[in-house]
Amino acid sequence: MFNVIVLGLVSFLTDVSSEMVYPILPLYLTARLGASPGIVGIIEGIAESLASLLKVFSGYISDRLGKRKVLTMVGYGSSTVGKVLLYLSTSWLWVLAGRIVDRFGKGVRTAPRDALIADSTAADHRGAAFGLHRTLDTAGAATGVLLAYFFLTRYQGNFAAVFLWAVIPAVAAILILTLVRETKREGLSKGERPSLQWSTLPPRLKAFLLVVLAFTLGNSSNQFLLLRAKNVGFDAPTVLLLYLAYNIIFATVSLPAGRLSDRLGRKTLLVAGYVVYGLVYLGFALVKAPLQVWLLFAVYGLYMAFTEGVEKALVTDIAPQELRATMIGLHATVVGIGLLPASALAGLLWDWLGPQAPFYFGGLMGVIAAVGLAIVI
Repeated sequence: MFNVIVLGLVSFLTDVSSEMVYPILPLYLTARLGASPGIVGIIEGIAESLASLLKVFSGYISDRLGKRKVLTMVGYGSSTVGKVLLYLSTSWLWVLAGRIVDRFGKGVRTAPRDALIADSTAADHRGAAFGLHRTLDTAGAATGVLLAYFFLTRYQGNFAAVFLWAVIPAVAAILILTLVRETKREGLSKGERPSLQWSTLPPRLKAFLLVVLAFTLGNSSNQFLLLRAKNVGFDAPTVLLLYLAYNIIFATVSLPAGRLSDRLGRKTLLVAGYVVYGLVYLGFALVKAPLQVWLLFAVYGLYMAFTEGVEKALVTDIAPQELRATMIGLHATVVGIGLLPASALAGLLWDWLGPQAPFYFGGLMGVIAAVGLAIVI
């Protein structure tokens, strides 16, 4: 569990840094730089898709070399550079560059890091391990949102000051990451390469990936939730508090949800999570009162706790041990295929049909994915 704890602390600090920035970006882009919701969707779609598409290649390289730590460190280092670019930004193109560099780092680090967690944990405790990591990660997110709120109010809307302070925990995370130990594991034979051919994948994994792809098409960036809150009437500091409530619920429930998936099975938790997602997005389409917005953000945290770590645990359960990082990366790549059209479509639906439209669409896709998962997995 040493690696799980250390990686959890690294993720804690990195999310402190990231979430000092992430929830204020849509406000910075629209209020300070004059970008439209459509531009916000395109930026997030490109950035998140890049991260997800890179994960399969990073996982492939990790499995082929039998190394996890170096790629993980490169990834966290790149994300730190991305924060610096946000501090220097003077237009939405700079923000796009910063998000691309930051998400490049996430794409490089995620598969080898998650494989390190799986390599360091027994199969019957894997849900708990990913749940613990997610708890620390999301606790960092909650701390980051609190710090963003503090700095944004202290410096009276000075976004650049928040971006600069966010660099400090990112650097601290890289220093702690040096403590991680490379794990011994069964590797590929000499000259053998990981296979990414669809026909060679386990049938259950293929079915799961197709369901995930359908779900992702309706799972636009969380920044649209923040924009929706602003649209309903919340100011920038209160939007941060909404995001904080979401992260607190997410962090609190992630470890119990992971342990529950070890006992009840991953499928049960994931179906429940997709149903909750569909209902929450329908709620965001219909919401009118501020109290309803607070409730929706809290319940959205439950959806994330039921799915985020549990999906990764399910992939590692199904994947061959010697191809674990590759399959974790492949899962993320399938998500990435859907992320760009999902966020871009959400932005266009908002611009063309109004703020309710992307949430109606997302709610429908969440229900479809839940039904599909219940049938085919």
